[in-house]
Parts: sequence; C-alpha cells; structure tokens
Amino acid sequence: MAGIVSYGAYIPFHRLPRAIINAAWGRNGGSGELAVANYDEDSITMAVAAGMDCMKEFDSKAVDALFLGTTSAPYKERLNATIVASALDLPENARNADLANCLRTGTLALLSAMDAVCSRSLGSVLVAASDVRLGAASGENEQSFGNGAAALLIGRENVAAEIEGTYTISEDFPDYYRSSADTFVRSAEDRWTMDEAYTKFPIRAAAQVMEKCGLTQKDFAKVCLYGPSSRKHLDLGKKMGFKPEQIQESLLDTVGNTGSALPLMVLVAALEEASPNDRILLVSYGSGSDALVLRVTDEIQRIRNRRGIRGHLNAKRTLGNYEKYVRWRELMTLEAQARPEKDPVSPSSLWRERQSAMSLYGAICRKCGTPQLFLDYSSARPRICLECHAKDELEPYRFADKRGKVFSFSHDYLAVSQDPPNTITIVDFVGGGRGVFEMTDRNPEECRVGMGVEMTFRKLSTSPRGIHNYFWKCKPITDQDDRG
Repeated sequence: MAGIVSYGAYIPFHRLPRAIINAAWGRNGGSGELAVANYDEDSITMAVAAGMDCMKEFDSKAVDALFLGTTSAPYKERLNATIVASALDLPENARNADLANCLRTGTLALLSAMDAVCSRSLGSVLVAASDVRLGAASGENEQSFGNGAAALLIGRENVAAEIEGTYTISEDFPDYYRSSADTFVRSAEDRWTMDEAYTKFPIRAAAQVMEKCGLTQKDFAKVCLYGPSSRKHLDLGKKMGFKPEQIQESLLDTVGNTGSALPLMVLVAALEEASPNDRILLVSYGSGSDALVLRVTDEIQRIRNRRGIRGHLNAKRTLGNYEKYVRWRELMTLEAQARPEKDPVSPSSLWRERQSAMSLYGAICRKCGTPQLFLDYSSARPRICLECHAKDELEPYRFADKRGKVFSFSHDYLAVSQDPPNTITIVDFVGGGRGVFEMTDRNPEECRVGMGVEMTFRKLSTSPRGIHNYFWKCKPITDQDDRG
C-alpha cells in the first residue's frame, strides 16, 4: 500500500511576538508569536529546507517527481517546483509540478502523489508545501499569518504511514482570495466564513472518509486540522466528535497560520509522536476540504532522526522590533544605498552554472580523495586536482548536505543589505573542501572562528527584470549537540 516513507519540515529561525505587532499600531496585548521568514527566504527556499530534512539518508536521484503546493509562488510563470527539485538534486527526468492558488494545495499535492504511486506511474514522489503569505499592515491577517514548510516522501516500500482512504469536497467559496494585482491576501467576513464553510466542509469530509473506511472517532489517535486560530481549530475538532486529547496541537500560537503548509506541518508533528498502528485523520481546508486516513507502521521508528517540527520549534530568535519585519518584507521605501547597484542577474550565467549554483556541486579526486569547490570558475570544467595534481581524475561531489566550520569571517557594514552587516564567511567543510559564502540567520556578535555551520538555500537578490538569483549560504548549526 502506498503511503508516507519519510517526512520533514521547516520553520524559519526568527519569531515575531504578536504583542510587538500590536505595540507598533498602538494596541495592547497579543498572545503567541509568528514564525517569520528572513529577507532571503521565500516559499521556494523553505520547500528546499523541508525537502532536505525529509530526504535525510535517502537518495534524491531515486525520486521520480516533486509536487509543490503553495499560494505564494515567487514565479507566476515558471515552474517553481523544478527550482526546488534542482536544489535538492533530483534527476533531470523528474516529473515536477506546481499546485497553486488554494489553501488546500498541500493535500492536493499529497493526493496527486498518492494516485501516481498507487497506479505505478511513478515510483516515488516528494511532496512539498510552503507559504509566505502577506497580510496587510495592522490587519487580522498580519497577526495570523506565519511562515513554514513541510515535505513528505510518498512511495510503496518501507512505508511509515499507510494512506487507507481519502475523500474530497470541492466548493468555490471565496473566503480567502488574492487577485493577480493584489499584494496582500483579502478575506471575507469572519462569521460568514465560519458558519458557511469552515464548520461545514471539513466536518462533512471527515464524516465521509470515516464512513468509507468503516471507522469512528474512537479509532483515531490524532486528528490533524487546518485552523485560522487556536480556539477555532479546537472547536472544529470537538464538533467532529473528537476529544481534546485527540486533536493535534495546531501550531497557530507558536508558528502561525502557514497556509497550504499548515495541515502537513501539523501532520508531521503528529508523526513525530506516533506509535505503530496509530491511526491519524488529516483534514485540510480551502475551496472545500480533503480528508485522509493514515495508519502508522513499524517503519516510523526508522525516521525519528528528522529535525521536523520539534527541532525547529526549539531553535529560534525573537525579533525585538516590528521595523525589521517591515524592512524584510519591503513594505516601506528606504533611502537608496550610496554604493553602485549590483550587476543584473544573467539568465544565461545561471543556466551555465546550474549544477554548482543550484545543487552546490564541486568535485572529488578519485586518486587522492580530496573534495574541492570551484565556485569562481565553475563553468569551466576543472581537470586538475588541487592536492595531488592528477589530471582528469575528478568526479562530481555535492557540498549542499555537508556541514562545516568557520575558518574566517568579516562583517561588512557598508554593503547593500536588508539585514546589515553582510557576514562573509570562509567555510571549511567536514571531509574536505573550502568555499566562501554569506552567513545568514546569525547574530553578528555571536560569530566566531571554529563555529559549526550548515548550508541553506537562499535568495541572493531579485533583478529589475524579475529574476530571482538563488544560491547557497551558510548558517549557524542550531542543534544543541553539534554547534562546534
């Protein structure tokens, strides 16, 4: 039976307390906090991070497709899923697809992957759901929307959670919407949405899938739901007939409403705590509802070492002011920098350098075993080993999944940056190899020589022609036992 073979998640490092948002607009109160993507993050980079967590110890070249669900794709006309697949080093013949424009795209991608795997059209599919939605300033959505991503590997072998049944309801209900000209998400009147859609579609979908599978509420260890707020999330679970202890924690007070990613992130949190033979009910919402019944197997024990939801929740830094968030989201016009503008991004250069830039490949010498990174002239295929000088003995070697230590760094306070200073770092990779990268998600005062770092896929810049320049940066390792 097809099902989830592995899972992963990503929550941005920075958190913005709701009390700080309220204080910026002269209001008091506000409980909980939102996970806020850094200025160099978007739905593509977060999907890559969740995918790397999911694909730990799995061969990316064995994945047949990547389905990306998002309502905030950086490109309206370009296959965003293939950018994610390239960064994750999926094969050239992967059948990638974007599923967009609906809060239900995460579960729609999951259902599409399951159908492809069950029909044996594809052997394995990586599903990613990721969102960075914008709510207008001083509104309810600004205090509700958080950022995050989840990834699930769907296959037929070594399944950790079998998908036993599904049911879908599709309704064109205009509660959340954004036209092609809108920057911010719009929403309909709250009570109408709750009475006519949120408290009806998911309940109907859940009842139908339980009837289809011959199950009742008592057969489930957890139910994973989409929710606009913690209270409404809990109320929906109770209306479905579940006890409070059966309702998986919503993440809405610690991460926020992550849009299309939220149901899958809540599912990942449930899988982290699940035991073999547990049944989990997953119910999404948005232009209808998808309901899925999953049964956990003994294979769940094999994939416990993911960073997942718990690992990311435990690693965070609080933003102390609202102004930094405004700067990161470019919601205010700032004075132009005195330095000359950066050169425009070259599409032809990005294409030539795609293996080194997107997948972060260098080379390793077959003769002496020395890894080496040729970032400065990667378009010209290196032929000579830097260590033993052997000729034509180099083969591709990926650095994106390797950790390293800081050999040297400098803070540039004059460079153009949305989070000054720019921290330029020389990284020595574990196992060999050295490269120069920007460091992100760091506190400049905590940087030091010898600190442990890992690689993260980020957005370097966006050209006036609308081309996003993605590359790899380093960031401090947040695992408590491996910081260096």
